[in-house]
Amino acid sequence: MSGAVFLSGDRVDLRTIEKSDLDFLQEAINDPSVRQHLTIRWPINRDQEEEWFEEQVTSDERINLLIVGPDGPAGTVGLGPVDDPNGTAEIGIWLREREWGQGYGTEASRLLISHAFDRLRIHRIEARVFEGNDASQELWETLDFEHEAVHRDAAYLHGEYRDVHRYAVLETEWET
Repeated sequence: MSGAVFLSGDRVDLRTIEKSDLDFLQEAINDPSVRQHLTIRWPINRDQEEEWFEEQVTSDERINLLIVGPDGPAGTVGLGPVDDPNGTAEIGIWLREREWGQGYGTEASRLLISHAFDRLRIHRIEARVFEGNDASQELWETLDFEHEAVHRDAAYLHGEYRDVHRYAVLETEWET
């Protein structure tokens, strides 16, 4: 069973990530369709997944939540650092392939962004998208993020250099 509901939406809940979720997370993050758009360079074993849990999920610097849809765990969404003196944080999200195109990413991101602006004194939220991940670019544009820059050949992923697109939205621009 997944953790406690932290934020609830119409079709997804954002729940705390618990050790009992690590099997799902390890399996999903190793799926080639998921990791093709992430900086994962090698297989993630159980020990590494537990290390990520201990360093990232239990950190006071980040919020990492499990996205749970009608059929169970769908992916994760995270935000950090949440105590930046400038009020800036980066959001990141991934969903397993069978959940793509159903609006879960949009709803999960909207829930976390609204929470960040309303409760955490965050002023600016940034997102980065690796070239070729059109769905992520569409997600941030749907949520009214501004496309601010392209960093040419800034990431080496899966055997090739890719551009990194940078997006951001300000608290004053955000409408829930």
